[in-house]
Amino acid sequence: MSGEFDGLVAAVTGGASGIGLATARLLAGRGARVACLDVKPEALPGTLAVVPCDVTDDTSVRAAVDAVVRRFGGLDVLVNNAGVGARGDVTANDDTEWHRVLDVNVVGMARVARAALPHLRRSAHAAIVNTGSVAGWAGLPQRALYSASKGAVHALTLAMAADHVRDGVRVNAVAPGTVDTPWIGRLVDDAEDPAAERALLAARQPHGRLVSPEEVAHAIAYLASPLSGSTTGTVLGVDGGMQGLRLRPRS
Repeated sequence: MSGEFDGLVAAVTGGASGIGLATARLLAGRGARVACLDVKPEALPGTLAVVPCDVTDDTSVRAAVDAVVRRFGGLDVLVNNAGVGARGDVTANDDTEWHRVLDVNVVGMARVARAALPHLRRSAHAAIVNTGSVAGWAGLPQRALYSASKGAVHALTLAMAADHVRDGVRVNAVAPGTVDTPWIGRLVDDAEDPAAERALLAARQPHGRLVSPEEVAHAIAYLASPLSGSTTGTVLGVDGGMQGLRLRPRS
């Protein structure tokens, strides 16, 4: 598969860490020229370009997309990965926090897609991949706000796929389970018993461990690949069976 993205340009939001960085590295390794768009840009090793981008600010988003196109001459793949977490039941977060999380996780994706679409329409291999979550379709305790945002991402993905299929732009999403990212690391560190908390988070995947960022990156690469030209309007689970499997308890 090395070289399947030769000649293509990819932009990855939230590309400086976690799933975004793993995806950027994988796409670059398969031949893409990659720009990592991030609100906290840091110099990255290798050929990855870093572009400042705040997905809650339309001016920042448009400037970032324009910078990618100026630097590389076009845009073929958008990975809408920037997002934030939230904890608690429906009473736990005030209106300000609800607006903040939805602004990043949902409206932020719409802003970036809106800025990118004029360029994507000119590509022969245009693809958008949004990062959803198993929380968008499975009820998880203490994740009301986060789940609402990711359920919206899944719905947005299907609507965008329908709107843009005749433009030649494929739109899909990944729905990861519990991924070993910096946010989960902070969640574990803040727990009263970090080791026990990590074990509980791992156990909720039927395969018994956390999902790695690299595993999600491979799913994103599949959905973004020119070899997947008939795949659009799909939300692909990368969750160790969490959404679909119901195992018997161990005897």
